[in-house]
Amino acid sequence: MKLLNLNISFEQYAGINELQENDRLLCENAEQALATSYSPYSKFRVGTAIRLASGEIILGSNQENLAYPSGLCAERVALFSIGSNQPNAIIESMAITAQTDNFEITKPVTSCGGCLQVMAEFERKQATPIAVIFYCLNGEVLKVPSVKSLLPFSFVEDRLER
Repeated sequence: MKLLNLNISFEQYAGINELQENDRLLCENAEQALATSYSPYSKFRVGTAIRLASGEIILGSNQENLAYPSGLCAERVALFSIGSNQPNAIIESMAITAQTDNFEITKPVTSCGGCLQVMAEFERKQATPIAVIFYCLNGEVLKVPSVKSLLPFSFVEDRLER
């Protein structure tokens, strides 16, 4: 038996004003995406902004449904929009933020496991890293250089590609 360690590196900022301009603007776009969230049940709004290599910004927000499993997270809304409308687009980075009137969010909200797996698939497909920024409104920001940092053991089965 071997005991192995896994370490990830990420950047931590006190707020978006410490970010480079392009990352700050991406966070501001994610904040704008909150306005299109359909979350009447949880009242937990999530917004995502994705910057493509072309410079275009794609927005997504969570979309709930009374039959809870039928809803979709903001990250997957934006990613699937890219996949269906611009299948060869290269994603450079994405920012995710959340907001609710029910309580104060004091730390960045991270992506669920399902979203991480989809993000990992897009990163694998394009064979280049996707930087991910988790932005707490009026608070801390975390930035990772690659989805692989967040899900190092993503599901991969190369035989399915044959």
